[in-house]
Amino acid sequence: MTASELNFLVVEDDDFQRRMVVTMLHSLGAAEVREAGNGRQALEMLHAVHTRPVDIVLCDMDMPEMDGMAFLRHLGQENNAAAVIILSMLDRVLLVSVEKMSEAYGVKLLGAVEKPLTRVQLEALILRYERGSRAQRPHGTVQVFTLEEIRQGMKAKQFEPYFQPKVDMKTGRLMGAEALARWIHPEYGVITPYAFIPLLEKAKEMDELTFMMLEKSVAACRSLQDKGHSLVISINLSLTSLTDITLADRITQGVLDAGVDPRAIVLEITESAAMTDVAHALENLARLRMHGFGLSIDDFGTGYSSMQQLMRIAFSELKIDQSFVKDIASNESLRIVVESSIGMARKLRVKSVAEGVETQQDWEILKTLNCDIAQGYFIAKPMNLDAFMDHCAVGDQ
Repeated sequence: MTASELNFLVVEDDDFQRRMVVTMLHSLGAAEVREAGNGRQALEMLHAVHTRPVDIVLCDMDMPEMDGMAFLRHLGQENNAAAVIILSMLDRVLLVSVEKMSEAYGVKLLGAVEKPLTRVQLEALILRYERGSRAQRPHGTVQVFTLEEIRQGMKAKQFEPYFQPKVDMKTGRLMGAEALARWIHPEYGVITPYAFIPLLEKAKEMDELTFMMLEKSVAACRSLQDKGHSLVISINLSLTSLTDITLADRITQGVLDAGVDPRAIVLEITESAAMTDVAHALENLARLRMHGFGLSIDDFGTGYSSMQQLMRIAFSELKIDQSFVKDIASNESLRIVVESSIGMARKLRVKSVAEGVETQQDWEILKTLNCDIAQGYFIAKPMNLDAFMDHCAVGDQ
């Protein structure tokens, strides 16, 4: 898919600015470009019948009648599939706030740029749309599953760990991987966690998936060791599972039975739910740490009372959420947050891990800030065990 196959809508009240953007789009071969002078006109165009759907909207913020923020709110509330490029002369810090607002409304945001827009910027943003479309195209719309369908999938052992490599930033060497749950659905293929984990957590049925992932990930760790790869495997553990006081002993026994040293396993504590039974959770985590497991505070800064968790649990790793890493090159506020998190980790004598590293620029900035470990698409996407074995073999050469 190229710009010549896409339909655009330019929402801009300034006639000259609007014509400039339209001209750029035509020069890139855009199939169709519609124009609106404010958000209200744009919504009328999007609601018009017998017209081809708009693929990408380029939208100014400060406009009469209905400004860009109100337009984006309507777009999100209507679940419109169009992707958005924000154009504005707003201060960069305020522009970042608008980006976050758009994402919170569910808008598919390609990026936000300060005026004047250049052809190079426009081409890069359209390329983001094309990449996203290719990634999402195999099954068209997102498949929604019921809790009973997920239970049946677990009963049939259809869930597998996919491994995303983690690299030591000082040496560039592969040092481990995070095991990420994937549902290998017989009809729909590889299903990501967003389709099943929220339902399982809400129903308080995470334990079965947790132990299935643990068993398969530890077996993979054993296989890797047998092939000479001494790597650390990180496995996600939901706080909702920690209310069972026997959890730590069950995990420890399972790992030892597989012939794996607990020191080769890091348990990433996700903060998608509040810690309800604090005493039991803290006992489980202390016992796991005592048995040699590494503990990582996952998505640091985004969950429930991260600072409080950091002070009362003996974590060995602080994992910086990808929402802070994304746009670190262009957002000074994000850079300060990440630098502070890395500095805090160093002072607490724990490892700092950045997830969501997607570009060479991300890598260079994080390396300058002395981050210890990185993972993300710049290094490698999550992959099944066979592919990860091949990745390890290539890394050894």
